[in-house]
Amino acid sequence: MLIVGGKDNYQLSRDCLTRTNIERYIELVEACPRNTAAAIAFAAFALEKDDVLLVTPSDHLIEGQENYEAAVREALRLANQGNLVTFGLIPTRPETGFGYIEHDGNAVVSFREKPSQHLAEEFIAKGNFLWNSGMFCFTAGGYLQELQKYEPEVFERAKQAFDRAQDGFLPLEESLQIPSISIDYAVMERSDKIKVVPASFNWSDMGSFEALYEYILQNKGAMSGSNLSIGTAKHVEFVGVENVILVETEDAILVLNKNKAQEVKKAYERLEKENPQLLQ
Repeated sequence: MLIVGGKDNYQLSRDCLTRTNIERYIELVEACPRNTAAAIAFAAFALEKDDVLLVTPSDHLIEGQENYEAAVREALRLANQGNLVTFGLIPTRPETGFGYIEHDGNAVVSFREKPSQHLAEEFIAKGNFLWNSGMFCFTAGGYLQELQKYEPEVFERAKQAFDRAQDGFLPLEESLQIPSISIDYAVMERSDKIKVVPASFNWSDMGSFEALYEYILQNKGAMSGSNLSIGTAKHVEFVGVENVILVETEDAILVLNKNKAQEVKKAYERLEKENPQLLQ
């Protein structure tokens, strides 16, 4: 197992590995966030060129083991043929918080940004659109070759930082020189070697409060009517409101409407400028 994480949370991943009795792993700790193109490049640099990477973000919930394993086997087959593979999830609703992949079998026709409600409904009606899961499969060498082709500066700067790492910790000065760009924009939406595996396992991107809300609702968690409280030991009463999520941390409280969960990013971006200590 190989884990790439940030300096602010690497201890969290270590704790998770300890609890699951995983002792053999490679750890790369980023000095500063430079987005997914560089993070995946660090992993690829640490492996042999023919090694296959299965790239899975840490905040995804996956259920349905047999369907998941079948999708991974199909992705491995395509990856070993020299393709860069992404997993597309068969959509269950017109979700506006996910990107979409228009496809024809394993062939990718186009990538679509997070759509409006109307456009999402059109995608579902057409039947050949998948949720873009942000999960990938390819050989280390195959990814680095495409990264070097389309984003040579990311490739070179990331390699310089990787070569100067000490005990798995990447250096700050070199890391700051890496352009910050996602794997989607850097490679996946530009390469002619992209394939998609349509997958039917149960999946949810737990990176949003809306997804967390839906999961807890389905599993009868800490709900009060249609409202949800997270992270607080206090008793919370909701009066006269619906679809509200309350999140408490040590030094801040977030209150949002479940249907506006995607707008949390705007609050985060504002706090980065106005009160960054709250984001530590």
